[in-house]
Amino acid sequence: MNDGQSRSSPHDSPAHIATLSRTGPGEPGQGTAGTGTPAVREDAPLWRRRLRHDIRHELGTIIMLASAVAVADDVGDGSRARIEQLLGETRWLDHLLNQLDEDDDAPPMPCPERIRVDELAAEVVTGMRLATRHEVCLTGGETWAHMDAVALWRALRNVLDNACRVAEGRVNVEVASRQGWVSVQVDDDGPGFGAARGGLASLGLGIVHDLISGYGGSLEIRTGEMGGARVRMLLPAAPAPDDWRPHP
Repeated sequence: MNDGQSRSSPHDSPAHIATLSRTGPGEPGQGTAGTGTPAVREDAPLWRRRLRHDIRHELGTIIMLASAVAVADDVGDGSRARIEQLLGETRWLDHLLNQLDEDDDAPPMPCPERIRVDELAAEVVTGMRLATRHEVCLTGGETWAHMDAVALWRALRNVLDNACRVAEGRVNVEVASRQGWVSVQVDDDGPGFGAARGGLASLGLGIVHDLISGYGGSLEIRTGEMGGARVRMLLPAAPAPDDWRPHP
C-alpha cells in the first residue's frame, strides 16, 4: 500500500540522508546536507544499466497487464485488436532496449538483413490507424530489402507520426519496387513540409535520414499530389528467400 503517495512523486530526502549528485567529474556536488561531505556519484555506464533495468521491468509489467486483458472474457473484438497492437508496440520497444544493452564497442547500427518491407509497413500502419483520427491507407505488394527491421520501423514510425500530425484527414503509404530499390512513400493532405511547424518534425526527419542513409538508402522530401508533403525512403532491394513461397 502506498498511503496515497504517487510512484512518480517520491518523498523529499531527510536532511541527514546523503543524496546522489548528478554533477559530472570535477564539478561541485551537493553532498550530504549540512555536512559538506562529497556526494556519492554513479558512473554513467552503471547509471544507464540501472535505468535500462527499470525500463525493462516496467515494460514487462505493461506486457503482463495487456496480455491478461487480451484474454479476458469481457473484452470486445475491437478492444482486443487494440490490445494486440499494444503488445506489438511493446515488442518493438523491447528490440530497442536490446540494442541499448549491446556493448559500447558494438557497431552503431546492426548489420542489415533481408526483411519483408510490405509486411513491416502493414504492421506500422495498423498501429497508426488505431492511434489517429485520420484515414491511413496502404498500397503495395511483396517487397524485400536489405535493412535492419528495427531501424526501418523507427524510420517509418517517425515519418507517419509527422504526416498524421499535420494531415487534414488522409495519409497514404505506398510500398513499391523501383529499379533495384524499394520505395516506401508517405503522402499527406496537410499544408506541406515548408508550411508545417519544425521542432519534432525536423528532429524526426533527421532521425529518418540517419537511419536510412546508414544502410545505403536515401530520403527524398517534396510536395506530393495531395498538396501536402511527400516523404520517400529508398532502400536497397533484396531478392526473396529461395525457400519463400507466396500465399495462395
